[in-house]
Amino acid sequence: MALLAVISYLIGSIPFGFLLARLKGVDIRKQGSGNIGATNVWRNMGLLSGLLVLVLDALKGALCVWLGRYFAGGDVQLLTALAALVGHSWPVFLRFKGGKIIATALGVFLALDPLITALVVLIWLFVVALFRFVSLGSILAMISLPVFMLVFSRPWEKVVFSVVVAGIAIFKHLPNVKRLLSGTETKIGR
Repeated sequence: MALLAVISYLIGSIPFGFLLARLKGVDIRKQGSGNIGATNVWRNMGLLSGLLVLVLDALKGALCVWLGRYFAGGDVQLLTALAALVGHSWPVFLRFKGGKIIATALGVFLALDPLITALVVLIWLFVVALFRFVSLGSILAMISLPVFMLVFSRPWEKVVFSVVVAGIAIFKHLPNVKRLLSGTETKIGR
């Protein structure tokens, strides 16, 4: 179990946004928001690059769920998923300065509960379409995650896990919250 968690952490630590930008001669940490995630890559390197990072980051989350499920079963998949999310957020390969876990969490929850994930994605799409703030959409989507888990009577382990994941995501978005409150957060399309 510990070995699976370490492997999942290392998989989660793969900084696809950073690596893709590096292939194009760019240090994404010095562009835009400085974040290595899909949104910053999209804003600074184009939609296709951003979508590629989104897919790769989501796949590493889903892969780690499947590793836990296949090799150990039961709730070990939650441990491997958490390890991947921690790896993405605090990657050993980038001196523990990583992303905000939204894309990786998307992959994790697609593998764990596609119905809940679809509802959360709808919340994200609605908020982003209405207000044009990716960060606000991400925060409200993550807040809705444990709510949907409760409404649909998911096992308590998944409810607690979703609360932990939402907490990490909100923590990683605190600078965005400050910018939202001060009116300086960047909208999409600008």
